[in-house]
Amino acid sequence: MNQTRVFLIFAWLMVAVLLWMEWSRETSAPPTAAATTSAPAAQQAVPGATPGGVPGAQVPGAGAGAAPAATTTEASAAPAAAQRVTITTDVLRLVLDGGRVLDAELLQFPQTKDDNSPPVRLLTEDPAHPYSAVSGWASEDKSVPVPGADGFKLASEQREFVLADGQDELQIPFVWNGPNGVVIERTLTVSRNHYAVQVKDVVRNGGAAPWNGYVYRTLDRSPTILSRSMTNPDSFSFNGATWYDNDKKYQRRAFKDYLDDGALNQNITGGWLAMLQHHFFTAWVPQADQVAHYVLSQSEGRDQIEARGPAFNVGPGQQVSTEARLWVGPKLVNQIAKEDVPGLDRVVDYSRFSMMAVIGQGLFWVLNQVHKLVGNWGWAIVGLVVLLKMVLYPLSAVQYKSGAKMRRFQPRIAQLKERYGDDRQKFQTAMMELYKKEKINPMGGCLPILIQMPIFFALYWVLVESVELRQAPWLGWIQDLTARDPYFILPVINVAVMWATQKLTPAPGMDPMQQKMMQMMPIVFGVMMAFMPSGLVLYWVVNGGLGLLQQWWMTKRHGGEPIPAPAAKK
Repeated sequence: MNQTRVFLIFAWLMVAVLLWMEWSRETSAPPTAAATTSAPAAQQAVPGATPGGVPGAQVPGAGAGAAPAATTTEASAAPAAAQRVTITTDVLRLVLDGGRVLDAELLQFPQTKDDNSPPVRLLTEDPAHPYSAVSGWASEDKSVPVPGADGFKLASEQREFVLADGQDELQIPFVWNGPNGVVIERTLTVSRNHYAVQVKDVVRNGGAAPWNGYVYRTLDRSPTILSRSMTNPDSFSFNGATWYDNDKKYQRRAFKDYLDDGALNQNITGGWLAMLQHHFFTAWVPQADQVAHYVLSQSEGRDQIEARGPAFNVGPGQQVSTEARLWVGPKLVNQIAKEDVPGLDRVVDYSRFSMMAVIGQGLFWVLNQVHKLVGNWGWAIVGLVVLLKMVLYPLSAVQYKSGAKMRRFQPRIAQLKERYGDDRQKFQTAMMELYKKEKINPMGGCLPILIQMPIFFALYWVLVESVELRQAPWLGWIQDLTARDPYFILPVINVAVMWATQKLTPAPGMDPMQQKMMQMMPIVFGVMMAFMPSGLVLYWVVNGGLGLLQQWWMTKRHGGEPIPAPAAKK
């Protein structure tokens, strides 16, 4: 395989992958009608409740034939206006009652770069696309009083809480007083520069009879229908539910095929569940040593993912407790790492494949280190490309040396093509004999390209997915590295670099049809890259420019003068 064909295969592979990605986005609109309507969590069976608050081997919904559990009725019920509480920290503004976070604004992330832009609303009461995080209590025994999600009352008269300057954390107490002497005290804790809300429930049985119930934690959303086009960066990223357990590791389900593979129904200890979108996510992280039953469900156009359990049987005079963290915020790698939750870093979804995710995480680490030095994400991308070129130089040298040597023998190959005409088999045989005689390795350009392909794809997702680059400027006209170039300057430079690279690329034995295809490649790639995030195009321009310089230098150094074809014998 000669280098030109390798380049052609690589180019068309790239086209096919990008077109497939675009087609996938076009067909990924979330369902508008209910696929499954689940019963309220309070009506589901709760087998296996254990005494003393110790999680049992079974948890709510884990029995055979159990229906997917959801909290649809409770999640959609409007809370009493008097119970609304507003909590403001340096990074979050939350509107909630005792069981639901109804509205969440990310104060450090404006929706646009306009000076008066409102902050991003991750959770919202917008009736068109409601999105909330819910936590309540239910029981298998309909005669047992439970608070659900709307039974908690604020333990004070205060309705607005603000994290004051110099204050590191803020605690908001709620309480539910049951008619049978059972009290559930809920404490929400928010911290400075922290997107995780700590939720702790303590159940105290002051009555004369045992009380049984289980806690549930739900993310409930009506997915937004995104504009499926290359001009909308939000549609590039994964949109859907994800979860993690120690056995099957990271798993995900896109909104478009939410229940295609079933309702999940899986017992998990030490896991988490989340809903992802471009740059932001919400997640419930249940207490690591307590088992929960994870389920997916749909109702009235809304998708839910829920952790049900643990189930408790609390005797008279006993108490139990359970904790969870609710993350509402951006996909900030450093902040997520501080949570010390196994697998939570996968919400920065570079790929569903572990190997590609590891490569993406490594590339972002390098990118972040370069950013610490230069203080600008655009220049950090340039620095990352330079480092990658240095690391991959030995492979690139092999590729360019092979190309330079093949370029010298183009006249000889052209003569062979003319001699054998349309007899492709004889032409290929004669060309391989020439390669063998002159010690040319036609595969010399293959391996470097194959090795670099995973790196390119991983870096593509790093630049698309990283919220750190959101609205980050580079210089001049590039004021948002995650948006397209507004004046298409970088895409035009990219086309010029690819055109110049093509001119330096040897094309032995190429027929007219292949030549036309090769001539079209810079234009095809240029149009496709024009609407991609400018940070990715910047990478491609710098990478292509350095590659062009390397190829020019290696051609000058190792190519020499073209070797003319021997004169025909008379």
